[in-house]
Amino acid sequence: MSKALLKHEAKQKRAIFLFTIGVFMAALDNGIISAALTTINQSFQVSPSWGAWGITLYTLGLAVSVPIVGKLSDRYGRKKLFIIEVLLFGIGSLLVALSQNFPMFLLARLIQSLGGGGIFIIGSSHILTTLPKEKQGTALGLLGAMNGIAAVLGPNIGSFILDLTGSWHWLFLINLPIAAGLIALSFPFMIETKAARAKPLDMAGTVILSLSILSVMYGITNLNGQQLLAGLTDPQVFLFLIIGLVLFTGLFFYEKRVELKGGDPILAYSLLKNKVFQWTLFIGFLSGGLLAAVIFIPSYAEQYLHVAPEKAGYWMTPLALASGIGAGLGGMLADRKGPVKATLLSGAISFLGFFMLSVWVTEKWEFVLASVIAGVGFGFLLGAPLNMLVSEAAKQDYGTALGTLSLVRQMGMTLAPALYAGFITAGYENIGSHITSKLKEAGIPFQAFSGEGTNGSQFENMLGQIPDPKVKKLIEEAIHDSIGTGFGNLYLTAAVLSAAVIAAITVLAVYRKKQAVSSSIRSRDLSK
Repeated sequence: MSKALLKHEAKQKRAIFLFTIGVFMAALDNGIISAALTTINQSFQVSPSWGAWGITLYTLGLAVSVPIVGKLSDRYGRKKLFIIEVLLFGIGSLLVALSQNFPMFLLARLIQSLGGGGIFIIGSSHILTTLPKEKQGTALGLLGAMNGIAAVLGPNIGSFILDLTGSWHWLFLINLPIAAGLIALSFPFMIETKAARAKPLDMAGTVILSLSILSVMYGITNLNGQQLLAGLTDPQVFLFLIIGLVLFTGLFFYEKRVELKGGDPILAYSLLKNKVFQWTLFIGFLSGGLLAAVIFIPSYAEQYLHVAPEKAGYWMTPLALASGIGAGLGGMLADRKGPVKATLLSGAISFLGFFMLSVWVTEKWEFVLASVIAGVGFGFLLGAPLNMLVSEAAKQDYGTALGTLSLVRQMGMTLAPALYAGFITAGYENIGSHITSKLKEAGIPFQAFSGEGTNGSQFENMLGQIPDPKVKKLIEEAIHDSIGTGFGNLYLTAAVLSAAVIAAITVLAVYRKKQAVSSSIRSRDLSK
């Protein structure tokens, strides 16, 4: 092997390492803030509902920036956009730490999100552009592993930093040396890549896309998990969802006209009508729902398995490590057997893990085993298989395709918690009827009551006032069973989503085969 080739490969490895660190830094941030949300709200003297905007605004900023940054990186260069994104993220982090009031804090969080949103997309499109096909899956799996591990471990790392320093400001100040190092090392260790385009940027399409994303995401964030169907009738939900859908429909026809005129649309019409691309986006949406199920693992450990609240977050660790391993394995499998088989296996393993969490777990060791299986399963989807599928459909505009995939995954991650929270709430509201039923079966007279408006801790406090150990034991079992039913329905839904992944990838494989046959026929006809 020539010295120049060895030097090029070494440079590529360093570039992928830098992307990996950047992805970890950006993905960590939204999880890390949740550990200090109460402290931040108190420091600015705002209510929890207002304080939640620190996360909501970051989510909205990510949703808007991801597809746009993907397009800009295709157009102007991935190295250039990576440096700009990291710089924005660093500036946003500094402004968050220096915030003197809540409006400044929210503005800084928005700047952070605009910087952090595109790092994973840029890194993935760089890999798809520069690495040979047989090595892409492993590298994408590495990025996916960092993305998943950081998102899952964020709350734990946030708690650790908060305990160590006593100040929430350090949650954001630690980003500064990392961002500075990434920028400094990017100049010598990254090569510039971009799509071969020289057409004017589709500004009108960019504005319409941004407004449609903002409308849909804002509507989704206003959904009430406790009353999901009733929440859809809320004007803050359905009006924004309708506006978003109307705007996106208009965008679809507008982009068709731009493409037919030879322009460079922000979302290519030919890509949007590609069946493989459509089904990959659907699987991406489902994968967002699977990732959202992980958010409730600490609550599951605390409320169902009776883990101490201060230690509940640590029970995410086995799942986080498993998801990272799964992302790496998914990348290697996608390289060797193709993205379809990797996605099929992902759906099967995820189904097993989430189904076990739903119907099998009663002990802590069972919980660890089931969560590890679920983590490996959805970890497969974090990096390589779906990214490889959308890149096939995109041909060359990798950033655009990956940005769209990331957007629909973010929508799944935003919508699913509203559904999942409804199951948990229903479990608490049914505690009263479970207690009444248990005592009735045992022949113990007890005044029936509804658990509505009473939470688990209040029921636990009531137990201390019950002198009869038999009655106390039955009530404890009823509380445990009712809470277990709520979480069981949550993870059963995640298992159903995993089954839907299997069904969707099966349909996608059929369309993919058809497209390959059509392409082969066209090539044969052209060669004649």
